[in-house]
Amino acid sequence: MHEFDDVVLKCFLENQEQLFPSPVVETLEEAEAFLEECMAIVVNSPKEVWEYFDEQGVDMEGADEEEILSADEIFDIGDGRYLIVEA
Repeated sequence: MHEFDDVVLKCFLENQEQLFPSPVVETLEEAEAFLEECMAIVVNSPKEVWEYFDEQGVDMEGADEEEILSADEIFDIGDGRYLIVEA
């Protein structure tokens, strides 16, 4: 089980509509439950985002770091970490 701190939860709560057409959570508690349910992960660098996609078998040929980090399921937490949400 992943531990999501308040910074991560607030980031998802405030930016969830980049991935979903309408809000799916309204509180930090709902955000935490949702992220746990969908097996979201927090990584510590763009390199780890890239490694995650590579491990998942995502074809990234020709993609650059900026394209990967702008994917809808990637949330820039703002402190160097990234939240990856598999919708």
